[in-house]
Amino acid sequence: MNKRVTIEMPDEMLKLVEEYAAEAGTATDDYLRDVIEQHLEDLNDIAAAEVAMQSIRDGEPTYPLAEVKQRLGLDH
Repeated sequence: MNKRVTIEMPDEMLKLVEEYAAEAGTATDDYLRDVIEQHLEDLNDIAAAEVAMQSIRDGEPTYPLAEVKQRLGLDH
């Protein structure tokens, strides 16, 4: 189910968003939805990277890519 959200932004920002949407060949609403979705994905990736970095700092072992591929049978 979709929900409508209203945001206020300065005229200059809206103009810029509209320009970027036009360059992308999409409607302003679709462009904003895509930008927000990408930002949320980026935040998720950053959080996962921070967890991984903490594991490395805590001394948990790491493995070279070649070894991981071999263990998973992907080295063919």
